[in-house]
Amino acid sequence: MGLKTFGLMGVDWEERVNLERLRRERLSRIKAALKKSEMGALLCFDMNNIRYITATHIGTWAMDKLVRFSLLPQDDEPIMWDFGSAARHHQIYCPWLGERSRAGISTLRGATHPGSGLADDVAKKIKLELEKRKLHNEPVGVDVIEMPVLFALQAQGIKVVDGQQLMHEVRKIKTQDEITLLNTATMMVDAAYDELYRFMKPGVKENECVGVVSKVLYDLGSEHVEGVNAISGERCSPHPHVYTDRVLRPGDPAFFDILHSYNGYRTCYYRTFAIGSASAAMNDAYKRCRDYMDAAISIVKPGITTADVVKLWPKAEEFGFANEEAAFALQYGHGVGLSIWEKPIFSRLVSLDHPEVIEEGMVFALETYWPASDGWSAARLEEEVVVTKDGCEVITRFPSEKLLVAGTHYFTTGGELPTTREAQSNLNNPGALERVKRKA
Repeated sequence: MGLKTFGLMGVDWEERVNLERLRRERLSRIKAALKKSEMGALLCFDMNNIRYITATHIGTWAMDKLVRFSLLPQDDEPIMWDFGSAARHHQIYCPWLGERSRAGISTLRGATHPGSGLADDVAKKIKLELEKRKLHNEPVGVDVIEMPVLFALQAQGIKVVDGQQLMHEVRKIKTQDEITLLNTATMMVDAAYDELYRFMKPGVKENECVGVVSKVLYDLGSEHVEGVNAISGERCSPHPHVYTDRVLRPGDPAFFDILHSYNGYRTCYYRTFAIGSASAAMNDAYKRCRDYMDAAISIVKPGITTADVVKLWPKAEEFGFANEEAAFALQYGHGVGLSIWEKPIFSRLVSLDHPEVIEEGMVFALETYWPASDGWSAARLEEEVVVTKDGCEVITRFPSEKLLVAGTHYFTTGGELPTTREAQSNLNNPGALERVKRKA
């Protein structure tokens, strides 16, 4: 294993995450990409893009408000307009911004009165900065935007173009410190799954499982538990993507997706269990799901494409769906970083016709799903990988090579609980690729 696992605090006797380097390298990457583009400036309202550029954060309560915004002009430093007193806080505690942290507010997703002029004020602020730099006649890339603000920018004579793709392209290759943060975030989920496995038994509710996972993560220092997708019993097929207060019963399948953020960097990490016992149909579904996962991981390296991966996965019609749109995100892959669905995307819906090349430094999650022959059980797995110069390294380490049965004295359907090292070595499994080819 090439990646290192560190503690969660900074120390003077060991280099862990170098936050100054993280800020510097992220900003230099987007500056370089902007310089090569047609855009004179980049205007961002998305919280994750703002964080990437300015290294500021005001809490997850603001993530869907589109209330704060940043401007990165060509050949210059970013300017940040922030919510109320947050701007003053940044002036004091974010020396890399200083006086370029300013008070400013958008329309609160239209909650403010249209006559207040806030949308026009945003547009005037942007135009003023562009004029100072003689960029007002250049296109301005925007990631996401409220319609009144878009109209106000256009009324000021500003040409608005798509800046979202530029941000995606920059963010798809991770820096050394981003990879360390992503690895640390998955380490925290490893611990959450261990506690969850010990907790589950007949009589436990899905929402109680969510609480157990959330406590472990917050105790370890999670910034935000974005979601714990807890699905059990007959709810597993079809997959509803939301937890309830359903009570676990003997023989139930139960799968979970744990999404949280450590210093901004996310996880997307599924595991499947059986409660009390596992039927033959459930065991078969799990093995099929695992084979598709192992086959995909076994070919990941720089130079292959997303199409190469999805060709190994079953068509939607093979597992009960009318088409790829109806089965979207069941056999799936996506980049992971400051958000959980970044480039590259792996799906038969888009990747066969529009393949993306896998590159060293990408971090992405691969997800597989298979419904059991009993008509209600199903298995769901997900592994996050870091692409290395000659392959990949799996950073989601909670054992998943065999179906684990919780709430019983038996550890697995096969006997011994595999060690982390055994599970890791089995993930890049050429034999799985051969089994998938035979099934196809």
